[in-house]
Amino acid sequence: MEHSAQSAAGTGTGAGTADEAVRIPVQPGAADRARDRAPGTGEPDGPARGEHTHGEPPAPPARAPVRRSSVRGQILDALRTALVTGELRPGEVYSAPVLGERFGVSATPVREAMQQLALEGAVEVVPNRGFRVVERGDRELAELAEVRALIEAPVWLRLARTVPAGHWARLRPLAEATVRAASSGCPATYAEADRAFHRAVLALAGNEQLVRIAGDVHRRAQWPPAGSPSVRGRADLVADAHEHTALLDALIAGDQGVVRSLVGQHFTNAR
Repeated sequence: MEHSAQSAAGTGTGAGTADEAVRIPVQPGAADRARDRAPGTGEPDGPARGEHTHGEPPAPPARAPVRRSSVRGQILDALRTALVTGELRPGEVYSAPVLGERFGVSATPVREAMQQLALEGAVEVVPNRGFRVVERGDRELAELAEVRALIEAPVWLRLARTVPAGHWARLRPLAEATVRAASSGCPATYAEADRAFHRAVLALAGNEQLVRIAGDVHRRAQWPPAGSPSVRGRADLVADAHEHTALLDALIAGDQGVVRSLVGQHFTNAR
């Protein structure tokens, strides 16, 4: 069984862009809802069998209805965005039925997306209630930054010695995309661009497992800590993005000393 718990609404930005807001609804207590079927899904629109939503009013309609194709993937992307922006707040419990109403889908794809986030360590299952967003402290973020440095920094330094300048030059659009994303001030937009740039660099090593594992750690490191008054500000994002372009300039120039210095700086400041 699962029913919603009280939570406060966040004020994050949208799924992938600065203009589209992903609003995670306040989850008050529960109201019995009719078990209508959501058009086109074949899924019950209300709670699953045995799921209670007593006294819970319906959530407001989503700004843009989620397309029925790849529903689970779209919901997962939206929830990941809400984690980065802090709209899914650490320590709060969210129920699949209420989130489903918010996105205009049944509880099933939301529950599946939340279960994926549980596997990634972003949320934990609370029996009979829903999913609690994991609270992360500064120590855990520091540990993640250290793990990223141990995984990525040696690879960057090895690639700096072996990859021709022309290959580095091809990554210029991705580095510049991180600067534009940072300038937008949207942490979710920047998080995606940041991962794309790092993923492209690591892909030059030709090791798919490296790319997958490093990407997972990178994503975890982007979630804001518990008790943080806000997510990273625009100035921090811009400074981080400019480290990408400076690194790329040094890599193209083949300046190993500058590359070593910048790589150390980038992963020391990483999050």
